[in-house]
Amino acid sequence: MPPLPQSDWALFLDIDGTLLDIAETPEAVVVPAALRDHLRLAAAALDGALALVSGRALDSVDRLFDPLRLPAAGQHGSEWRPTPQAMIRPVAVRPLPDDLHDIAAQLAALHPGILVERKSHALAVHYRHAPELGPDLGARLAAALEGRDGLMLMPGRQVWEIKDAGQSKGTAVELFLQQQPFVGRRPVFIGDDRTDEDGFRAVERAGGFALPVGPLSRSWPSRHGFADAHAVRGWLAAFAERAR
Repeated sequence: MPPLPQSDWALFLDIDGTLLDIAETPEAVVVPAALRDHLRLAAAALDGALALVSGRALDSVDRLFDPLRLPAAGQHGSEWRPTPQAMIRPVAVRPLPDDLHDIAAQLAALHPGILVERKSHALAVHYRHAPELGPDLGARLAAALEGRDGLMLMPGRQVWEIKDAGQSKGTAVELFLQQQPFVGRRPVFIGDDRTDEDGFRAVERAGGFALPVGPLSRSWPSRHGFADAHAVRGWLAAFAERAR
């Protein structure tokens, strides 16, 4: 288990697979009753330098953790909120073209196990219930992106995501590190998926370190990591109780 956070840390947390157990669909995730309180106490102990960095849209993040609001970045860095009181700000230059959503909807019709998650600046095609279709879906989405500048296809845990090529969880971390109360702190990113690796690289460039979760802890070179989201929640609970 990693050491508990120090007072000079800036803590960046992925959500799905890191704070929350992966569910059948993105809407089916469960936020444990104590997690909001533990996040609130952890943020207070770090003088507010705790942010959620997710592939979800921020309105989805806020619904999950309501009434708790934290600094957060959504859609892989395409939108962010630097403080709990701030408005959500778009970072990506333009929304995702409508025809890509139409193409994804056509793919979803191929098999009942394919789920499309539509966002303003990103698009996720989940194939958890049809894993054998993963390579074919990736090839079809890659073909749909040919000739389109500024967009990229990113693999995740049984999901393909199309997003702004200029934004990532790493660029989100870099934005936060220019803002109070994150400035001058040692950044630490906790994540479970390949989509979190940009965040890992960003905190390492800034003198911090990554704490990978689950299978990622076996492939990402790190001294410490977590077995699963349950272990992350236990670690946060221990930190919150110490802070209390």
